[in-house]
Order: sequence, then structure tokens, then C-alpha cells
Amino acid sequence: MRIQQQISLMFTALAAGILLVFMGIVYFSAYTNRINEFYNILEKEAITKANLLLETQLDAGTLQTIYRNNREILYEVEVAIYDAGQKLIYHDAVDIDFVKETPEMLLEIGRKKKINFIQDKWQVIGFVYQQAEQQYFITAAAYDFYGFSKLENLRDTMLVSFFFGLAIIFLIGKYFSRKTLAPIAGIIKEAQNISASNLDLRIQEYNSKDELGQLAQTFNQMLERLEKSFDSQKQFVSYVAHELRTPLSAIIADLELSLDKERTAQEYQATIKDVLSDSQKVARLASTLLDFAKASYDRTEITFKPVRVDEILLEASHQLQAKNPGYKIQLDFVGDLEEEDITVKGNNYLLGIAFSNLMENACKFSEDKCCDVSISSFLSGVMIKFKDRGIGISEEDQEEIFNPFFRGKNKDYSNGTGIGLTLVQKIIHQHDGEIRLDSKTGQGSIFSIILPKAEQPI
Repeated sequence: MRIQQQISLMFTALAAGILLVFMGIVYFSAYTNRINEFYNILEKEAITKANLLLETQLDAGTLQTIYRNNREILYEVEVAIYDAGQKLIYHDAVDIDFVKETPEMLLEIGRKKKINFIQDKWQVIGFVYQQAEQQYFITAAAYDFYGFSKLENLRDTMLVSFFFGLAIIFLIGKYFSRKTLAPIAGIIKEAQNISASNLDLRIQEYNSKDELGQLAQTFNQMLERLEKSFDSQKQFVSYVAHELRTPLSAIIADLELSLDKERTAQEYQATIKDVLSDSQKVARLASTLLDFAKASYDRTEITFKPVRVDEILLEASHQLQAKNPGYKIQLDFVGDLEEEDITVKGNNYLLGIAFSNLMENACKFSEDKCCDVSISSFLSGVMIKFKDRGIGISEEDQEEIFNPFFRGKNKDYSNGTGIGLTLVQKIIHQHDGEIRLDSKTGQGSIFSIILPKAEQPI
């Protein structure tokens, strides 16, 4: 069922419930008022007959004749009068006698002074009547034909009005639901026209203050992210193809030249060195791309456990120096640090890649090939700073430095893959951490990493 129909039906059902409650209240109030009003009419009719009989000394036979004549065309009140000794002194129609007064009933009337009840469809009232210092028990009973007729008319009118009103409410609800949801139909139509080939299209944003406007904005924000992701993918594929093609083309060219004619041993060695260098570039790029893919895993697929930052740094620095003997890495601890002060919840492998990248960059861009690493601790986290002694990074490059495949204007960047700092940022974010850059041209650069401490067992 469509949402528009659901809203119309829910709106109609709610209105029906409210109408039924109010109709019930109105009908019950009318029913109660009718009963109370008719009891008053019975009492007045009974008192009138008692006065005619006891005060004016009207003949009982005359009253009975009036009752029988009226009863043929009206629902006349049947009255019975008893003296204090429970002796019947008057009855409109003893042969009919709807109420059939009993001694127990008369005793109850004497005790309570007034009673009323419904017997079958007849309303009955009994009360004590005082006349000339004499006490009498009077009962009166009748069927409220006129009152019930009014109730039936009220019921029929309310039922007709109820169903007619429901029909109107349903149509009004359908109209307003269609009008309210019209923007959604527009959003659906526009969204159906958007595909991978035209992600630059956007959905029309209606009133930005309501939920539908916010929905359109959310769709557009998602489309913007998708567009950027697709562009990054295209850029990534193009970059990888270019980066692989260049060394592979060089390898093929060197090998073809070697096969072209006989060469000396020294020439073959030179060719092998060139091929080896280009192959290492391909291997390094493939390794970096593999690490980039691992850093992009969902957090649930990565194993996190308490690890010591200093141990990861030492291991990464040893591996880096083993590959580059000329690199110098100085590790300093700021303050008196305990084991829990430098323990974070992380992944050994990924953090090692991040630290290794930053240390390699610092050594590569420092004139003396040196990187200063400091570890400090604060209340909820650990800070690791990587400082180089290079020429620094321009403000223009700082804005783009973490973007994939970006290479700065510094000539030393040309040998990089353009993925390293993006990879570092991804890894740090996977660890709920933060990476900052502080650099000024001519004064070197400082990359600061902040990682939350591991929760200590209680």
C-alpha cells in the first residue's frame, strides 16, 4: 500500500475514532438526560393524580376512565396509591398492573423516601407523598415513547452524519496527503534519472526547513560524495595505470634494446640495474596500494588490541634503517611515562605502516636524513610527533597534502607514490585518532598524531 493511501486511511481512522467517542458521549448524555427528565415527569403526573384524588375528592372511577381512554392513544402513566398501612386506595388499572407493588417494595420506598428503576422497557418511580398529615406511598410507571423516538432520531442522524463525515474526511485527507507528498514523487522521478554517467545532476531542493527539504539535501550530499568517490576511482585507476606503465615501458624498452644486438658485460649489467630499479618501483607501488586497501577495510574486519606505541615505533625505525642505512631516527620520551601512558588500542601492522611512512618522509626531506620522534602522554591520549629538518611545506601544498596522489612542488616529492600521507591519515582515522601538520617554509615540518589510550582493565 502506498504511503499516500496509508496516510489517508490513518487520518480517516483517527477522525472516525474521535467522532465515535464524541458521538458516544453525546448519545449517553442524551440517554441519561431522557431518563432523569422522564422520572421527573412521572413524579409530577403521580402527584397531580394524588391531588385530584385526595384534595379535590375526584371520583376514582373518573380517573380510571381517563387513564383507559388516554391509554388507547398515548403511553399514559400508570399510578398506584397506598396508604401508610400499605392498603391500596387507588390504581389506574389493577387488571394490567405493570409494576405489581410488593410489601418489600413499599417498605423500601418508606425507608429511602424515593426509588426509581427500569422494569423491562418501563421506567418506574416510587416515593412518599405527604397530604394533610397523612403519609402515602405512590408508584408511577410508563414507557417513554416520545423520549425513545428522539433518541432513535438522534442515533440515526449521528450515524448518517458519521459516515458522510468520514467520506468527506477521507477525501480531504487524500487531497492533503497527495499535496504533502508531491515533492517525494518529484524526488523519486529525479533520482531515477541519475546514474553513474551523470552523477553531477542534483535533486531539486524544496523548503529546506521541512523534512522533505532535508531529505533532498541529504540525497544531494550523498550524490556529491558518490561523485567524488567515482572521480577518485577514475583518478586512482588512471594514476595506477600511468605509474605502472612508466616503469614497465622502461623495462620493456631496456630489454628490447638488450636483445637488439650483442652487448658487453658492463652494458648488460647497466641494463639489469635499470630493470631492477624500475621493478622495485612497481613492487613499491603495489605494496603501497595493498596497504592502502587494508587501511580502507571496515573497522569490524580489522583486529584491534592494546599495543605499545614505543614498541611499534622502534620496530618500524629498525626496519626503515635496515633498508636505508643512512637514515637517522631519534626517539625521545617526554616526561616519566608508564606502560599504560603509551598503550593504545590499535593494529600493529597498520600503525607500523603509518609510523614508517612519516619517518621515511622526514628522513627523505631532511638534509641530514634525520627524523626526530617524540612521545608524550596526556589525560586521555598519546601524542607522537615526527619532525624533519627540511625546507618545509608551503601553505598552498598543506591544503592538498592528504589528498590521494598529490605531489607537492618540492622536487623531492617526484619520487613518491602520492599515496603515503593519504594512507597515514586513513590509518589514524581508523584508530579514532587525529593527525595534524605544522610547517613553515624554511623551518621544516612536524606531523603530530594523537591516539586515544586503551581502556585499562579494572
